[in-house]
Amino acid sequence: DEPTTALDVTVQREVLDLLRDLQSEMGTAIILITHDMGVVAEMAERVIVMKQGQAVETGAVSQIFSAPREAYTQDLLAAVPRMGDGSGAAGASPDAKPVARLRDVKVHFDIRGGILSQVTHRVHAVEGVSFDIMEGETFSLVGESGCGKSTIAKALTGLVPHQGRIEVAGHTMGGLSGAKMKEMRRDVQIVFQDPMAALDPRMRVGDLVAEPLVIHGIGTPEEQREKVAGLFERVGLTRDQLDRYPHEFSGGQRQRICIARALALQPKLIIADESVSALDVSVQARVLDLLEVLKREFGIAYLFISHDMAVVENISDRIAVMYMGQIVEMGTRAQIFGSPQHPYTKRLMAAVPIPDPDKVREPTPRLSGEVPSPVYKLGTGPQRLMLRNLGDGHLVADSDLPAMPTETAAE
Repeated sequence: DEPTTALDVTVQREVLDLLRDLQSEMGTAIILITHDMGVVAEMAERVIVMKQGQAVETGAVSQIFSAPREAYTQDLLAAVPRMGDGSGAAGASPDAKPVARLRDVKVHFDIRGGILSQVTHRVHAVEGVSFDIMEGETFSLVGESGCGKSTIAKALTGLVPHQGRIEVAGHTMGGLSGAKMKEMRRDVQIVFQDPMAALDPRMRVGDLVAEPLVIHGIGTPEEQREKVAGLFERVGLTRDQLDRYPHEFSGGQRQRICIARALALQPKLIIADESVSALDVSVQARVLDLLEVLKREFGIAYLFISHDMAVVENISDRIAVMYMGQIVEMGTRAQIFGSPQHPYTKRLMAAVPIPDPDKVREPTPRLSGEVPSPVYKLGTGPQRLMLRNLGDGHLVADSDLPAMPTETAAE
């Protein structure tokens, strides 16, 4: 039941290969429940498409993908994000200014051990990351789980201590008083992966969206409610839903509520941390369209964190690929998807499931040996990667992947 939904593409590839191997060795039947049509195309022989508790279409996987009969199936397949060559998006305006700037940012977590509980090891979650996010730009961070994407998001919002320099809307984070930090946080908001976990089930959704306004003392209760009603309408909800509770909404509606709450303070930067990975493809497409419309309307910049490479290509202006706390490649959408240079970037793209059952995937290398870890003994650390400019801002790490496990060919 959705066994790969929360996994990055390389781990997903290993899990799917493992399921296929076990099926072959043991003759096991698999009922695979998923909203990822690429996984369906690669794994399934027969498919049942369900809507509101009923099977609307069933058939062989090739038939479902090549000649869907029902309108719902056709809509599902039309909403599937597909990888191309990186062409498309306009990108940020040439005269846009940076909304956020990171320079040599490091985030470490100490691990204590022994009788005296002294620091013996250190987690190098983020190690020397630098990039800018421009006004009206969607900047994406991609990489495997544990590579440091969400830690960067937390550092940008002041939720974890960091070394290095972070600027948001011209204000340097670090050494700020509580009042100044609160003021700066108005400029950066975050939308989380699981909307149900991000919403207090005991509060009405109207109060949840108004909460940032209450915290910052903006407007009277009547003005706050009117603004919340306007935000609800802006994200495709209605005023009569203000007094409902989170459990009365679907997953896509709950994510819209979270987006409305993020918009309440009119931030300059919204961090979308895996904000569509738990949604089915049709709802995902509508939420992504909403984000794009809001970007054009309000001039908001996005830091989009995702492991779905097809979604990243369809929404991003610039992309940074992370591995083990460091950036290994960074550039525009056309540069990263049209001409990937680093072997890790190529491996990420090769692992993406293709929503085409006629597409035969070549055997992928299996990783063996110790799983790479960002944990180092105190006094040691990872090798720092230097980025080389290949032209037009396409940056690629010179050295090989740090601490890569040995690759063995798939049988």
